[in-house]
Amino acid sequence: MLPIERLRKSNTIENLWIYILSLLKKGEIYAWEIPSLIEKKFGFKPGRITPYRVLYRLEKAGFVKSKIEGRRRVYRITEKGKRELEEAEKFFQEILKGLK
Repeated sequence: MLPIERLRKSNTIENLWIYILSLLKKGEIYAWEIPSLIEKKFGFKPGRITPYRVLYRLEKAGFVKSKIEGRRRVYRITEKGKRELEEAEKFFQEILKGLK
C-alpha cells in the first residue's frame, strides 16, 4: 500500500466518527442516510454496517443521542460530541501547520 493510500484509509474509514459528528453538527440525521451523505460530502463510501457500529459507540459514550421517529431512529450530536469534534479539528489544524 502506498503511503498516500494508507493516509487516506487511516483518515477516512478508520476515523468515521469525525465525519459522522460533522454531519450531525448540521442537524438530525437518520442512520441510513449517513453513508450516502459521507460519500457526497467527503468522497469516500463507508461500509454498510460500519456507520451503525460507530453510531452505537458514539451514543454509548455520550457524543450523540437518538430518538425514535415513527419506525426510524434519528440521531443528533450532543454538546460533548461538539467539543470532541472541535478537538479533532484543532488536532488536524496543528498537523497541517506542522507540515508547512
